[in-house]
Amino acid sequence: MKKIVPFGILVIVVILALVYPGNVAAAKPAEFDKADVAWLLISTALVLLMTPGLAFFYGGMVRKKNVISTMLQSFVCMGLITIIWVVFGFSMAFGTDVGGMGLIGNPKSFFMMQNTLGVSWGTIPVILFAMFQLKFAVITPALITGAFAERIRFNSYLIFITLFIIVIYIPLAHATWHSEGLFFKMGVLDFAGGTVVHMSAGWAALASALYLKKRNEVSESHTPARISYVILGTGLLWFGWFGFNAGSALGSGELAATALATTTTASAAAAMSWIFFDILRGKKPSAMGACIGAVVGLVAVTPAAGYITVSSSLVVGIVAAVVSNLVVIWRSKTNIDDTLDVFPCHGVGGMVGMLMTGIFATKAVNSAGADGLAYGETALFVKHIIALVAVSAFAFLGSFLLLKVTDLISPLRVSAEEEAAGLDVTQHDEEL
Repeated sequence: MKKIVPFGILVIVVILALVYPGNVAAAKPAEFDKADVAWLLISTALVLLMTPGLAFFYGGMVRKKNVISTMLQSFVCMGLITIIWVVFGFSMAFGTDVGGMGLIGNPKSFFMMQNTLGVSWGTIPVILFAMFQLKFAVITPALITGAFAERIRFNSYLIFITLFIIVIYIPLAHATWHSEGLFFKMGVLDFAGGTVVHMSAGWAALASALYLKKRNEVSESHTPARISYVILGTGLLWFGWFGFNAGSALGSGELAATALATTTTASAAAAMSWIFFDILRGKKPSAMGACIGAVVGLVAVTPAAGYITVSSSLVVGIVAAVVSNLVVIWRSKTNIDDTLDVFPCHGVGGMVGMLMTGIFATKAVNSAGADGLAYGETALFVKHIIALVAVSAFAFLGSFLLLKVTDLISPLRVSAEEEAAGLDVTQHDEEL
């Protein structure tokens, strides 16, 4: 039965592809801005590169016997989430709002990528926007994997991320980025995914760490398999993040340039702040610290990138690095086994970025935004606090429930013997 189910899913996808074989273009195709199209094509490729980058980033941190399994958990998202997105995911995230509540789109709007040719999304084709947004959907569940690394069954993991995308990610994307979305109409600003991507993944990571409990070998010395992998992964993530943030301008103008600048500045500030903070604590400056700090800066500036000045992005990076570092220290003193500190880095980093957006956003950078607390306005900051609480509760409680549902369908944790042998061999019959 377990072997028949995956095959049956593929058969259904093939049947759907045969029933919906093509996509008829509009009678009068829309005109597109070639420069914007070129930049979004590049940005889409850059964001996709982030997922293999994350695979190296996480893979280098785990023990040698779990490197392949950890990296595959990121890599497989490029396959599974793509299928879900093309069939109905994009439609539910960006299709016509259902029920007027701003929480979900109509799965018929772009089902099987219908109604996407010859139609524009601003100055770019809808199909390009769909593929750009796909890469965000791909990396989000991959981010969660660092929390339960070294102890989850691969088959169960596939079930969980399928449920996560449908139940958690898609409603948040619709609420935040759709013109009829709940948070969008409320005036919440999230330029490139601080709430949709990082907060949702961070809270799901905390739920996962609590639900799956500690690894059996957690008391042993955890020696990262390859620090060089972590450095390589960080470089790929930083590079790809330019598409993530600057691409979210959906055009090739000054706003994209500003987002690119704030992205690299915040990351640089966070990387150095993490190192300096470690030195102040009496620790030696480390490659791991620099890499983690850089990623925290990228996470924190994500919601703010297209709304704040470059000088403000320095503050965002510094504050995020110090706060996340403190939360990592706190987490290490608890029984929470968040293997690679996903919640302190992505969850907390995303929340810091959301609050910083409420403080430093300015219409001088983006007229479509709003002025924040630093410019004498309190409304945006209050809205962001409300949204932060709502998203946190939804992502944490929803993910915890999905973990329970998944566990009922297929046990989540590997056995003690499988954990001791390592997931590379026990889950995939492969070795590094």
